[in-house]
Order: sequence, then structure tokens, then C-alpha cells
Amino acid sequence: MSTADTDNLEPDPFDAIVDAPFDSALSERYLVYALSTITARSLPDLRDGLKPVHRRLLWTMRQLKLDPTNTFKKSARVVGEVIGKYHPHGDTAAYDAMVRLAQDFSLRYPLVEGQGNFGNIDGDNAAAYRYTEARLTKTAMHLMAGLDQGTVDFIPTYNGEEEEPELMPGLFPNLLANGTSGIAVGMATNIPSHNVAEIIDATLELIDNPTVEHSRLMELFHGPDLPTGGLIVDSPDGISKAYETGRGSFRIRGRFHAGEADKEEDRDAGIERLGGGQYQLVISEIPYQVQKGKLIEQIAQLIADKKLPILEDIRDESDENIRLVLVPKNRNVDPELLKESLYKLTDLETRFGLNLNVLDASRTPLVMGLKELLQNWTAAQIEILQRRTQHRLDKIAARLELVEGYIVAFLNLDRVIEIIRYEDEPKAVMMAEFELTDRQAEAILNMRLRSLRKLEEMQLRGERDDLLKERDELEKLLGSPARQRTRLKRDLANLRKEYSEETDLGRRRTTIAEAAPTVEFSMDAMIEKEPITVILSQKGWIRGAKGHVDLGADGKGADFKYKEGDGPAFALHAQTTDKLLIAADNGRFFTLGCDKLPGARGFGEPVRTTLDIDAEAALVNVIVYKPKGQLLLASSNGKGFAAQTDEILAETKKGRQVVNLKGDAKLSVVRSIETEHDHIAVVGDNRKLVVFNLEELPELARGQGVMLQRFRDGGLSDAITFKLEDGLSWAMGGDSGRTRTESDIWQWKVARGAAGRMPPQGFPRNNKF
Repeated sequence: MSTADTDNLEPDPFDAIVDAPFDSALSERYLVYALSTITARSLPDLRDGLKPVHRRLLWTMRQLKLDPTNTFKKSARVVGEVIGKYHPHGDTAAYDAMVRLAQDFSLRYPLVEGQGNFGNIDGDNAAAYRYTEARLTKTAMHLMAGLDQGTVDFIPTYNGEEEEPELMPGLFPNLLANGTSGIAVGMATNIPSHNVAEIIDATLELIDNPTVEHSRLMELFHGPDLPTGGLIVDSPDGISKAYETGRGSFRIRGRFHAGEADKEEDRDAGIERLGGGQYQLVISEIPYQVQKGKLIEQIAQLIADKKLPILEDIRDESDENIRLVLVPKNRNVDPELLKESLYKLTDLETRFGLNLNVLDASRTPLVMGLKELLQNWTAAQIEILQRRTQHRLDKIAARLELVEGYIVAFLNLDRVIEIIRYEDEPKAVMMAEFELTDRQAEAILNMRLRSLRKLEEMQLRGERDDLLKERDELEKLLGSPARQRTRLKRDLANLRKEYSEETDLGRRRTTIAEAAPTVEFSMDAMIEKEPITVILSQKGWIRGAKGHVDLGADGKGADFKYKEGDGPAFALHAQTTDKLLIAADNGRFFTLGCDKLPGARGFGEPVRTTLDIDAEAALVNVIVYKPKGQLLLASSNGKGFAAQTDEILAETKKGRQVVNLKGDAKLSVVRSIETEHDHIAVVGDNRKLVVFNLEELPELARGQGVMLQRFRDGGLSDAITFKLEDGLSWAMGGDSGRTRTESDIWQWKVARGAAGRMPPQGFPRNNKF
């Protein structure tokens, strides 16, 4: 093949393949992705507090001349410009970011003014961007002030066709004022909003005293000031520590306030008196980032599930202001108890995690404390001031050059006219004769004849004097750090006037006050006490019938209906406030609240759907829990012990292993031990009976226990505790429902662990007491 033929061949794509280890190639590419996520998507720049998408939105709206004084334009126009020229991402992402900038319940100081449906605090979404319109707010203009004054660098857009600002140079402290949140790769940021007046006060203090203590800053900068108001209820020390390190969290509560109440203390407590001792509570503010609709659903669900029986109803009477009315069950309900219950059970109290993770001037992510953050922001503003000053000096120098040229022309007006009229190259002649620069000569040649008035010469001399004076002032400013700090302080003080405590926008909304000691209450106290009858079938279906219903002739609920193939097993009377102890034959105990039982209209529900009871395990007994009670636990191998009911209570649905079993042994006896009982009777499958002192039975939290009775064959059938002087009783056979008591029991009384002897005449054939 000739050289010419070789040159005409297409390059082989396989020649571009690079042989590299897979792990290093993957890690390099993932690192590029991670860095782009951190620096170009998720973390804000501390200098303007914006992420790229927000910066591009504001820049686009400025390009479209959507100033606060101009008319609104369709949001679709803004979104189209943003994603077409600056932000190559989805339209939904860009519009969602824009909507948030317009929501006064999301941003403390909105940067976009919306017209149309931009969503609401109930959680409803904004209308589609073809319906809504937008323009910039005055705050956004403050944030972008100085873009035309050489204060920041402009960088090419993703396709190189346009330019966009690297950051916004305005003096508005947007990072802390509006806050932000974001999740990057391996790091996140979460910054609440704050009060602008307080931010400026702390900054002014830092400028005056660079070595200021953090505690002094916190005297001026009190903490979050959230768009939705509410209360921060953490201690001042905890809040201060969070801002010192840049990490921490705050508890945010809704505010109870009754504007129509007669007494001031009732207004502040949110109590409206209705007469006859009745009252209702009014919620006027909800925690930041909580949807009102979701909060109402939470509270309504608590009422429906009877988890908050002291609350009767909730009504939403909100208009442009939030007003949620809570109706207590009766006038005796303690308002503070009801409030604490809502704080604990609903999003009326939430936690906001502070994470001051931002990009510094070198685009490096750092977690900063308040002082470091303000220092970096102040340094950035000083640099912007210097750049603006230098830019103005350059403009003055350029203008002075032209003004000086014009003055020369006026002083030699006749000669200049002569040169222009008669010379072939008037520009070169003027430059040589009057020592003019190229720009000066060009400007003179471009002058209009109407500018050759005497008045124009006077104006030019005045302009030159003014420019020289301004240049002198700016050069002094540029050469003096002290003057720069003074100028920054003056500009900040002017900005503070617009956001002072006296203005509607600047007035603090969130109250910072440490919460009073929590009112201690048990969730069990929230359950309304009602009598119920608990029925548990042979196959483990459980239900709770209202009232204390007759347990049937067998005492096991035989009169109730069961599924085909199922039947009665356990029935007992209880209260809805009680807890049930359910014992399985594998030695595991489970706890179930009676308030959680399904109704008795149907067959109930399988208890195994609520509790993690082993499918092979059989249920031994169901007992109503009594505090500080005792249970007799005995297994089929003849071993047993006493256990405290408090030790048996299980917190989770997995239950608690109480009796340890070996081999084929099963837990077979679970009975209550009454306080007056002093003896225990044990009968075996071999029909031998033994009685011994209850003192011989050890009390354990968990274990196998001790041998109660020895067996040559078979195992333990039943055991029971009783009072010796009352005698030993057992149920007689048949449906008579009668019991027999054997008072002369001394001949069966032996030491624990004996083999025993045959029971008295008439003892049940099933060897059960």
C-alpha cells in the first residue's frame, strides 16, 4: 500500500483506547463528578450565598430587565432563557428553584416576586410556568448591585456563546439572610435564615474589633430568624456553641397565639375562653419547612387512632394568616399538657440541623463558625470595593484623557478647524502639533459642531476639576485599608436602614427563648379508660369487645363466634389502659396494649401480625399486666421460678426471652402469684402431687429455674400457688362450674424437688388445677 493511500485512511478508533487499571479510571471519573456536584450544584458560595442555578436565574431575569419597577414576564420565558443559555439542566429543576426564590414561607427575604400561584404553606405545588409571571425584588437588586462596575469576573457559559457572572457582588448578606440547604457527594450543607439587621450589627462589630470574642457576636446575632416565625427553644449556650463550631441543631416549635383573647397572658398562651370554663387553643405559626396540610393530617390521625384522647377536634380557620384551632376533650384538660403532647407526637416541634458548610473564595468546601464566616464575607466585600474603585479610576482616566483633548481643541479652535478643512491627514497633523493621543484626536474629529459653544468649554473645565477631585478621593480610598473599612461600614449602615427592626420585612419573626421544663406525662395517660373483654382464639386471632362481657360457661369465651376450624382459648376482662402479657411455649413473652386491639365485630386479627411470635410456638397464657406483680413460670421438664412482671414487659414486638429451655422442654405454666399466697402445688403427668413453701421458689429475671418436682417418667402437668390455711382448690368436672377445696393438705407438703404422692380423691383426670 502506498504512502498516499495510507494518509487517506480513516483513523482506527481502537487506537484511542487507553490501557488503564479499572479502579483508577473509575475513581478519577467519580472524583470529577463529585467535585462538580460539590462546587457547581449543591454548596453555596459564602460571598453571595447562591448556588449556580439561583445565580443564573437572577442573572437571566436581570438580562430580561425584570426590575421591581418593570412589568412581570412569563416564568416560561425566564426558564427557557436559563436552560437555553446558562443552565443545561431540566426545566422542572430550574422552575422549582425559581419558585422557591419567590415563596415568602421558604425564603426570609424573597429574591423573586411572583404573580400567580407559586404554591402555599399547605404543601400545594405552584402552577405550571406557562401560567405564572415573575420579576426581581428590591432585595435581589441589592444582591446584584455593582455587576456593571467591574466588581466580579465574568466566565463563559457551558457552550462558550454567552458570559455569566462568577458571583453576585451586592452588599446584601444573602448566605445568612436567606440560608440554604443541599446534599453533595460526601458532604451536605444546611443553613437557616437570619435577621439582616443582626447580621449587619455583628459584621460592624467584627470590622471595629477583629479580635472580638464569639460570645460578644452572639449578643448581637441571636440566632435563626425563620420565614414562618415560630420559636427556637434551645438554651443560649447550645445555640452559641452551634455557631461557634458551625455544626449543631435547633428545636423549632410552632407558636400558640390567640389574637382575639381578652387577657394578655391568654393571648400569649394561645387560649381563647369560650365561657362555662371551656376553652380552645390557637396555633398561629408552624415550624419552618412543615406543610400545614401534613400537620393537620397528623393531628387528625392522632384523634382518629385515640392516641390523643384529651383532644376532641382540630379546625383549620386560616386565611392569609395561619389559624389552627384545637378543641380539648373537656375544660379540665391542662393546656400545657395538650401542648407538650402535640410537641412530642407531631411536627409542631421539629429539629433543624445547622451545618455551615460553604465554598470559600477559592471554591474550597469548609465548615465555618460564625466569626470565620463573617470574616471571609467581609474580606470578599473589601475586595469587591477595591475592584469597584479601580474600575471607576480606569473610567475616570479614560474620560480625563478625552476631556483634556477637548480643552486643547477649544483653546486652539481656529487652528483645529483650519487643519480639518485643509489637511489631507488631519488626525496625524493634530497629534503632532498639539501632542494629542490617538483617542483624543479621534474624539475631536468626531465632535459635533453644536459642541463648539463657549458654554461647552466651561462645562468641560468643571468636569475635569470634578474628575480630578474624585480621582484623588478614590486613590486615597484604594491606598488605605482603614478608609475601605470605613466605607464598608457606611454602606452597611445604609443597607441596615432598609431592613431595620421598624420595617415589616426586617422585623424579627422567630422568638428565641429556652423552653420551660417539659411537663412529664405518660403516653398511657393519653388512652381513654374503658372496660373491654379480650378474646384470643386457639389459632391466635385476637379481638377486644367493648364492656365486660360474659366469658362463657368454660371461662374461655366459648359463646363468641370463631372462624371455621378455630375455637376458644383465652378470654379475660381488662381495661383499654391495660397491657397484656402474652406467653409462648418457647419461653418468650410479648407485650400488647389493650387500646391497640381490633374490635370484636369480626373475628379480630392474627396476633402474629402485630407481634413477632414464632410460627411453631403455641400460646400458653394471656395475663393482664400488674405493676410489681409476680408470675409463676414452670416448664414441662419440671423446672420453674418466679418472675417480676416489670422484668417481663417487652418494649418491642420481638418480645423478651424469659425462660431458657433445653431439649424438647416447653413452657407450660404461667400463673399470677397473689401477695397472700405462701405455698405452691405441682402435679405431674404421672398424677403425683407435691406441695412446698413458696419461699423455696427463687425469683429470676431470666433462666431455667430450679427443679420443682422429680419425675421417673413424663413431666410437669400443672402448677399453682395458694394460701395454705385456705386449702388447695380445683375445678370440678362437667359444666357445674363448682370448685372443690382440700384443706387437709399437710400430707402432700414436702421439700421442693420431691417425687410426691397421688392427689386427693376427686382430683381432675386431666391433672389440671
